[in-house]
Amino acid sequence: MALSTTDFTTRLLIDAGVGPGMRVLDVGCGTGDVSVLLAELVGRDGAVVGVDQSFAALELARQRSPVSGHAPVEFVACDLHRLPEALGLFDAIVGRRVLMYQPDAVLAVRRLSRLLLPGGVLVFQEHDSTLTPASLAPFPLHRRAQQWLQRMLAHEGADLHIGFNLHRILTEAGLQVQSLRAECLLQTPDSPYGLAAIIRACLPRILEHGIATARQVGIETLQARLDAERMQSQGIYIGDMAFGVWANKR
Repeated sequence: MALSTTDFTTRLLIDAGVGPGMRVLDVGCGTGDVSVLLAELVGRDGAVVGVDQSFAALELARQRSPVSGHAPVEFVACDLHRLPEALGLFDAIVGRRVLMYQPDAVLAVRRLSRLLLPGGVLVFQEHDSTLTPASLAPFPLHRRAQQWLQRMLAHEGADLHIGFNLHRILTEAGLQVQSLRAECLLQTPDSPYGLAAIIRACLPRILEHGIATARQVGIETLQARLDAERMQSQGIYIGDMAFGVWANKR
């Protein structure tokens, strides 16, 4: 099956040179969405290792069915600042929504780059909502849901301006930045973005920080209400900005 190049993450990885036969580390892999994509990109002759601190997320990742013709994926529980030497070296290291949570992102990148082979590539996708939301129609529910996420990130000390800081972070970490891009994540009446799925994944944190109650979120009907709001407005909503960067080890 051909990969969809309409997906930002897929295009970013392909353009960064992640491909057949490579050994790739997915940091902050969560339930393995990016790891599975990487396994398809590197093929049967490649290998993928996903690492995350969350045992619960890794348990879900390990339950994913292997796909014929794709690389095997190994999931390891560990902190990205304490990666075991036994992991070995990698052709590429990839992370999505990872650097924004690092108190010292430069240090995190330096430590990760030690596991890169000479000339290896480091690829990060981060999301920056400081330029959004943007729309002509009101979209009150979309904006409220987006605010839940932004307030959660602020409460947890995440870098809300991570997109604007990526070039500096990788450069100060001693890497050679090859490309930095940004893309608006559009939602149209017939092309939704999985906002409710993101809210669902973050719901325990939203509730824990007192940002919203379960009743206010109404997670079981949230996506349907978001879809109805877009259909009624017949407008376009920009709720987030995806930044992608890749750099090589000198």
